[in-house]
Amino acid sequence: MNFKPSGAWDRLAAALLVLAFALAGLKILQRAPASDFAVPLIEAVKPLSRTGLPGQQLSPDGRFRFDAQFVSSSPGQAVHAASLVELRDGRLRAVWFSGSREGAGDVTIQSAITDATGLRWGPESTLFDRQTLQQGLWRYVKKLGNPVIARAPDGSLCLWMVNVSLGGWAGSSITWARSTDEGATWSAPRRLVTSPFLNISTLVKGAPVNFENGETGLPVYHEFVTKFGEVLRINALGEVVDKTRIPGSRTSLQPVVLVSGPDKAQVYMRSGNARALMASDTADAGKTWSATHASAWPNPDSALAGVVTNTGTQWLALNPAPRNREMLALLQTAPGGSFDGATPWMVESSANPQARTSTADYERLLTQELKALGARDDEAQAYVASARRQLCGEQSCSQEFSYPYLLQSRDGYLHLVYTWHRTRIKHVRLDPLQTPQSAQAAPANVPSGK
Repeated sequence: MNFKPSGAWDRLAAALLVLAFALAGLKILQRAPASDFAVPLIEAVKPLSRTGLPGQQLSPDGRFRFDAQFVSSSPGQAVHAASLVELRDGRLRAVWFSGSREGAGDVTIQSAITDATGLRWGPESTLFDRQTLQQGLWRYVKKLGNPVIARAPDGSLCLWMVNVSLGGWAGSSITWARSTDEGATWSAPRRLVTSPFLNISTLVKGAPVNFENGETGLPVYHEFVTKFGEVLRINALGEVVDKTRIPGSRTSLQPVVLVSGPDKAQVYMRSGNARALMASDTADAGKTWSATHASAWPNPDSALAGVVTNTGTQWLALNPAPRNREMLALLQTAPGGSFDGATPWMVESSANPQARTSTADYERLLTQELKALGARDDEAQAYVASARRQLCGEQSCSQEFSYPYLLQSRDGYLHLVYTWHRTRIKHVRLDPLQTPQSAQAAPANVPSGK
């Protein structure tokens, strides 16, 4: 005999369903109201002295000076996606991923720290690998990706990492860990739950921003089926309490948030196929964002970085060409201003960005720069072999300066770390208040931004 639920059972099920919705609604109503962005006070600062800096060199466009050094120190590895944080004693800590190739099972999250003067990088160490994540998460981890390190509102350090258990990067999720001793030790890794749909296809690249109520705004992006950017609100326990999708960002990813006031911010994003730097803005502290639109700057489907300095000036680091990553430049604008029409500060550029380099010339150029910055002959050979494996065809190579990350330290210097030929992480330090040394226009092969 078949059992048929009586009307009483139907009414009970309906009541339970209503109760569940009511409890869910009550939980949302009890959520702390969204607050304004935490905006640091604008300071009156003086230009920094550039005397005594090691490796001081003139930029490729002749407009400014900076000092440069390499961060990573494992010859032969493929390295990528560095980020940066300042420690309480003024030193810098960088993190990045490293392995035989991107997406390989041997990829690890590496880290290094500058010395007491902040001018030289120490040896690198491993923070996390697949086995560590698997043991902490109690789940299979196939590969690791982009790490982002930042100081949380409570003073601890947070590290968010992309990891995949099944499939490619579209199947990614985010794992995070916390350190209360400036990165010497880390908590067990934990999953960041961002979606009820299997909690997949959420990746991180851009620096977080803070809110006045102690929450963190973490810019993330999705690649499953379609691409779009979001900003997650994360509480002090590391839990996602809210998220806002950036409308119209269907082909955009890796958002960078620049805060220009308590309720105003701009987002800039890598373009998947529009070949233009994409932008959006908010006037209500991130509760809503304007429809995504193309800026005047091209984008070769490559990541960018941004920072707001202690004078309120906004900076972007990007590849300012429509087809390749052979140039890396900085742009600056007034607080809340537009980067359209800005003259780029060129950090790196191949001799002819529109053409590939012969393998022989490529190896010679890389070897010269590696040795100039202190690499031994055997180290230089290993670095060049790694770059050749990733960026060269049978007879020619594509130079690459990509995936930048920007930070201003408390002493006022601007720090830029980025991937150098997929074989090293490079660090550039400059004074953001220095006056450009020449009024020459941008080189002819660099878009004007107009």
